[in-house]
Amino acid sequence: MAVKMGCLLLLLLPLLSSSWAKKQKCLTASNCSQCIRLDPQCVWCTGPHLKHRCNTLRGLKKSGCDTRHMYNPQGSVHVTRNETKNPKQGGTLFLHPQEVSVHLRPAVRQSFALYYDTMARNPLTPEMDIDTNHLPAKVNITFSNIRHGNMLVEVNMDASHCYPTSENSTQNRTEPWLVHITPRGFSQSLKMEIILDCECDCKGNREENSPTCEGHGTLVCGSCECYQPYLGEHCQINLESGFDRDDKHCRQGPNSPLCSNRGTCVDGYCECQSRENPNEQYSGMFCECSNFDCPYHNNRICGGHGRCECGQCICDNDWTSEDCTCTFDTTTCMAANQMLCNNKGMCQCGSCRCDPPYGGPTCESCPSCLSPCENHAECVDCRAFGTGPKKDRCEDECNHLILTKVASKEDIHAPCKMESRKDSCYFYFSITQTREGTYCKVAAVKECPQGK
Repeated sequence: MAVKMGCLLLLLLPLLSSSWAKKQKCLTASNCSQCIRLDPQCVWCTGPHLKHRCNTLRGLKKSGCDTRHMYNPQGSVHVTRNETKNPKQGGTLFLHPQEVSVHLRPAVRQSFALYYDTMARNPLTPEMDIDTNHLPAKVNITFSNIRHGNMLVEVNMDASHCYPTSENSTQNRTEPWLVHITPRGFSQSLKMEIILDCECDCKGNREENSPTCEGHGTLVCGSCECYQPYLGEHCQINLESGFDRDDKHCRQGPNSPLCSNRGTCVDGYCECQSRENPNEQYSGMFCECSNFDCPYHNNRICGGHGRCECGQCICDNDWTSEDCTCTFDTTTCMAANQMLCNNKGMCQCGSCRCDPPYGGPTCESCPSCLSPCENHAECVDCRAFGTGPKKDRCEDECNHLILTKVASKEDIHAPCKMESRKDSCYFYFSITQTREGTYCKVAAVKECPQGK
């Protein structure tokens, strides 16, 4: 069972590591646009206040974000013109569609089918002329054939990433790039406009009279747009009645301390205290968060493998646990046979948890165990020579050995020398264990005493 579990963990480890890394990556975003640029699996929550608005879809669901508050653009393809007749000249159009609008989220592929009739002209090689003079290098367009004859081609588009704000470009990054695709030998072209979804457009996720905005505003993209005459982060200040100095807006609950005893309430806002160490800060609507009140390990916050956000460690890639001291790296668990924990235990947080009676850093030590020579001798005896105590059950108990015979013991490096109980003859072999199986090299002839 332990072996099966170890193999299962080995198979799942890359998936778990990748999933954890993506979650940690998403948690670094501080606004919606930054969130959707980080990774295609990052989703922004536009709903009520959360500790982390940017997370994976699973992470947001777990933290309580309602599905209707999730902003997760995946790009789109819209056919804007697909006519069979030329409206000006009246002739037949052999290329369908004629105009397409494409929205691309970085690292999310979009595809559509392009049809053109080759029956009315000579057979053509399915080649495309494409005008990419104004197309950014980060946008890639490829083609794949679906059907010959009346040609059907799949047009594939993807963008590697968004342009940094500081990057210069001859084109406005918010405007569509126009691309013309023309099948070789045709006069008609497909006009395609491409827009990168690098900025949030979550205005459609509006919550009027939102409780987050004290019922005095609309929650849009996670921020309050206050109705007149209210203002403030949560629309808590009424200008017509003067500044609302009621300290209820500075408490997490009716009986909670003012600004969590870490700040001063000023006009309905908490102004958090400064710390002697300028790198240590209180934050949050009620000063309830800090960047230093997290678990320490070896005198280092978050074990030196993460950062502290609101009392919680956000671990670096390849690290996990409450204090970021558990690594996904399995290098320290690799035994000499290139198997995790010698296949005799589980690799947890970079250390082997060995199955008894095995021990040592990589579960290769077992003082009470039989040596490899002793452990395999009876199976070698029956598999190679048809003798020994297991000869009658050899197929059932010893079929795991991948056996090769050699001429003599000199052909075996550091061979085991074992005595066959039945005939008192000696035989020589070696054992090598790998991921693929247990390999045995055995000398073809036994050494027997004179007269045997």
